[in-house]
Amino acid sequence: MTRVTTVPPRKRRTRGHIEELPSGSFRAIVYAGTDPLTGRVRQLKETAKTYAEAEMHLTRLQRQVDEETHPKTSLTVGQAVAQWLDVATLEDTTRDRYDDLVRLYISPTFGDLQAAKLDAEMLEKFYARLQRCRELCNGRSCAGHTCHPLSSSTVRKIHFILSGALDRAVRWRHLGVNRAALAVAPSPASVAPDPPSAAEAALLLNTAWSDPDWGLLLWLTMVTGLRRGELSALRWAHVDFDRGTLLVQRANAQPRSGVREKETKTGQHRRIALDQRTVALVTAHRDGVTARCAALGCELDLDSWVFSPAPDGSAPHPPRSLTQKYRRLAIKLGLRSTRLHSLRHYSATELIAAGVDVRTVAGRLGHGSGGATTLKIYAAWVDEAGRRAADTMAGIMPQQIVPVAQHLNPYQAVAARVREKIVSGELRPGDRLPTITELADAYAVSVGTAHRAVALLREGGLVEADRGGRSVVRP
Repeated sequence: MTRVTTVPPRKRRTRGHIEELPSGSFRAIVYAGTDPLTGRVRQLKETAKTYAEAEMHLTRLQRQVDEETHPKTSLTVGQAVAQWLDVATLEDTTRDRYDDLVRLYISPTFGDLQAAKLDAEMLEKFYARLQRCRELCNGRSCAGHTCHPLSSSTVRKIHFILSGALDRAVRWRHLGVNRAALAVAPSPASVAPDPPSAAEAALLLNTAWSDPDWGLLLWLTMVTGLRRGELSALRWAHVDFDRGTLLVQRANAQPRSGVREKETKTGQHRRIALDQRTVALVTAHRDGVTARCAALGCELDLDSWVFSPAPDGSAPHPPRSLTQKYRRLAIKLGLRSTRLHSLRHYSATELIAAGVDVRTVAGRLGHGSGGATTLKIYAAWVDEAGRRAADTMAGIMPQQIVPVAQHLNPYQAVAARVREKIVSGELRPGDRLPTITELADAYAVSVGTAHRAVALLREGGLVEADRGGRSVVRP
């Protein structure tokens, strides 16, 4: 006789339930699967004061599980950021900067917070406090503490880190939805160029030329507008002495691991034309480096660095050292700006004010977007160039025929107009007046009237006749 064993039906897990707490409140609990990171059972919980509210929470949590909008893991903000940094493609210097921001601001504030609980309100309040004080003080009870706000650009970097980390957590299904996606980062601060004045630029160069290598580096920065990393990465092979051009295709960065060569900031390669004087200065610098190499028993390598602390050019200047050296010099001379980058602004503003078109200036500076960035930053100097262009047009336009005043005789009116030019300095002592025929044509009068006008000016002692018969302005 076969014995039949009855297997009891498997008990299905309940989707959720409500439990009463010792405090008299009620808690809604919903099963949400297994955490793939820890292997533990995931439960969504919310507390309510009444049983009816708890039922509403229970229904909402169950709907989140059905629609898969609930957090899939108990991932913290710190873990989300760490996972994002593991796969993000960043330059070495950018990664160093992001690591500092995570260590100083993100981890202490949100590191242990569950990523699913970070929302737009929390982030925007956090950004506002950072812009009041980087120490995250409340701004009221700060005895013995001076508040220093964090710049808008730095706060925007923090926002980029958090938004990138949470978006990736959603794609990797650690989060059902990014509740912080609606947070708005602070608006970028307007860029105000701070170029040195002409007097400051002259003082700076005259002082720097005591060290010829340093003087040439600053001169080249003013002339070409190169970034500090591009100056540091400049090699002799990049200088075309025959054509008088400079090839800019690499830049040096200085992460914690040391100086590294990389692409330029915008990834663009550009050739910059040099004037004859600059070519002569760079040639003299090359001759000096060649002489130093000969003294060391070696030859100048075209792959060596143009600016180098080593006599043979075998090592580049670290970009930060250039900034620090310029800052010390600027403080010593009492300049308004102590940033090496201000010399780049000097190059751009002088070119624009001289009437060079924005697209050409953008090409020399290595700006992208076809000059839009250049126009946005240097709009004030574009206006100045426009004013200069208007003055230039006024100077080259044909002279207007001045109508003769009714209360003056025609010859008196012509004499008065010429007298105005002498008083204003348009006609200077020693300048010859136009011929009688030219005066007659310019003021639409007869030759006799023009002759009488010149005679009137002679009687007034303003002009005198020279040996050729034409009149000149007296001293």
